[in-house]
Amino acid sequence: MIHLDNTIISDDIRDSFFCCDLDSCKGACCVEGDAGAPLEELEISLLEDYLDLIFPYMLYGGKQVTGSSGVFDYDAAGNYVTPLVNERECAFVYFDNGIARCAIEKAFQEKAIPFPKPVSCHLYPIRIRQMPGGHDALNYHKWSICKKAVEKGYREKVQMYRFLDQALIRNYGRAWYNRLLKLFEQ
Repeated sequence: MIHLDNTIISDDIRDSFFCCDLDSCKGACCVEGDAGAPLEELEISLLEDYLDLIFPYMLYGGKQVTGSSGVFDYDAAGNYVTPLVNERECAFVYFDNGIARCAIEKAFQEKAIPFPKPVSCHLYPIRIRQMPGGHDALNYHKWSICKKAVEKGYREKVQMYRFLDQALIRNYGRAWYNRLLKLFEQ
């Protein structure tokens, strides 16, 4: 484990290779699993405020779910998550040439909204768990659907923390990330 400011980082994040391979997985992380993507309270508020601008990029089922139930649900542990359509796919998913993509991210790319997809999606396969004392524990969530991403990362020599640099910077800042690089690359 590596300690940096208020974070505790798993050695797996330093030692693993990872590079998303959407052509292989087809965005399975958006349509598989037993719960939606983890959400922070601020993200819920933003989704509520900007839902009308995200709607044009969403599928009918996602519009129905968010229109009737709202932009969040709870997982089995009581944490906030994105709602699911048919207990399977994220309500914010749409498909582009057979690949699951995020309507929130699309709205951001089109400059319709001022924020990208949820932090948990941006950081995946890193998952953050709040620890006592206000520390974030960053862990590698290993999932079989990402096997090709691991293979591609290894083949292209892309370390997970390098692949996720923009997400880590978004969440913890450039100075934190620069210190992380120094710790990892000593």
